[in-house]
Amino acid sequence: MSQGNLCFAVLATMLAVPAVRKSEVEIRQFDKRTVKLRKIETPPAVFFPVQSRNPRDLGPGKLLVASRELADPNFAKTVVLLVHYDTEGVVGLMLNRRTDLPISRVFAQLEAAKGRSDTVYLGGPVGTPTVFALLQSTENLENAEHVFGGIYWISTKTALEKTISSSPDPGIFHVYLGYAGWTTKQLTNEVRLGGWFIFQADNQTVFNANPDSLWRQMITKTELNMAGCPTIAPTGAEQCAAQSGRMCQLFVTTSE
Repeated sequence: MSQGNLCFAVLATMLAVPAVRKSEVEIRQFDKRTVKLRKIETPPAVFFPVQSRNPRDLGPGKLLVASRELADPNFAKTVVLLVHYDTEGVVGLMLNRRTDLPISRVFAQLEAAKGRSDTVYLGGPVGTPTVFALLQSTENLENAEHVFGGIYWISTKTALEKTISSSPDPGIFHVYLGYAGWTTKQLTNEVRLGGWFIFQADNQTVFNANPDSLWRQMITKTELNMAGCPTIAPTGAEQCAAQSGRMCQLFVTTSE
């Protein structure tokens, strides 16, 4: 290889433990210099979730990250969690449009809501007088729709009031005004036209501690030139590059 030793790190899932790879020691001539391709031990790599732009990947528990080209002011720079998806339609909740309205005002008639200063979110442009919630729970919730993992979508007044009465921690309970809605065909077309990136949701993203910067965090992941690189660079010149969004290349050379 004219560019040095090529180390392919096969992408694992987010929860997989990256394996340690070693390159073989060889001696080659490069630009009239003797270049030793050193034996290196790559440290643990940070793997980012690989995004998709394939409508087939749509479904409950998926995140929609608005592309920079999405001009609709209702959805520009938003991150949306899909909570319901079937042939009849799609429902999502915007995760990063936090308001200044506290839960205590939204549920002013509910004794258990008094004193709750955690604010509600704008869930979407549709049905803004309607209130929904997301809750992370280790138990199955009645009258709530399971979205993914331990995340549930609460959409009825009775279930909402019951949940608030249990005093859930703000870190695992968010309230939303309104929702984002599409027909299945409509959302499919928007994805095909490049309006959205699709990610698998996770608890940390859904209940992000800094929602105002969430879109920037997510859109940066879509624009990285690599899917994963070592967290600690070995000595020498290195370069990581993506191979079809699936591989990471690592070049290491040392001159003698």
